[in-house]
Amino acid sequence: MNLGDFIPYLAPTVVLLLILGSAIKILPEYERGVVFFLGRFQSVKGPGLIIVIPGIQQMERVDLRVITLDVPTQDVISRDNVTVHVSAVLYFRVVDPEKAIIQVEDFGDATSQLAQTTLRSVLGKHDLDEMLSERDKLNADIQEIIDAQTEGWGIKVANVEIKHVDLDDSMIRAIARQAEAERERRAKVIHAEGELQASKKLVEAAEVMSSEAGAMQLRYLQTLSDMSTKNSSTIVFPLPMDMIKGFMQHKPADKGKDE
Repeated sequence: MNLGDFIPYLAPTVVLLLILGSAIKILPEYERGVVFFLGRFQSVKGPGLIIVIPGIQQMERVDLRVITLDVPTQDVISRDNVTVHVSAVLYFRVVDPEKAIIQVEDFGDATSQLAQTTLRSVLGKHDLDEMLSERDKLNADIQEIIDAQTEGWGIKVANVEIKHVDLDDSMIRAIARQAEAERERRAKVIHAEGELQASKKLVEAAEVMSSEAGAMQLRYLQTLSDMSTKNSSTIVFPLPMDMIKGFMQHKPADKGKDE
């Protein structure tokens, strides 16, 4: 047999090889194939080697790995009428490839749109302070709502994290003024509490000195000792009230004798 005898079989052989090449599919461990037979769902296959009959069967690949989805920045009006710019990140994966292909046209885009609307809806019910201080609670609320709605699509939302909560410059300045006023208020309260405690101690000291006659004299001598150690040209000697009262009582008597 010569080469010319194989020419009639060459074209069919090439066509057969092309058909076999297009029919053989290899899916890695993290992918599944949703197979349709004449437009109707047949089965979910994979991983490994899969045979798909061209023209009769069609296959859609589905990635089962966790997908990271950036939620675009959303303008949110908080419950206390503050406009903030919020961005988040969403982690989800496909748990039911059949539902992910049949129940929704594009599960990735649908999940993204749902995350954006849910983010605005949930954060709009909270004050600005809650957005800044209670992120863990807000993340859990958003994750729960999105996961409940994507369950029918065969999607499992693993986690939602709020990345940034940005404020306008005017609001940042207002918050800075508020924080400064709060610090001043606390400083005044602490100072007032210190004055109150000091006054109570002074009252207690005065009661002790008034009850003990020698205590006042010791305090008087201690004051004179402290004054003598200072370099001053003027020294003021405090006189106890008892001594002044004694002089005032003797003065009228002396005046009567002179008359």
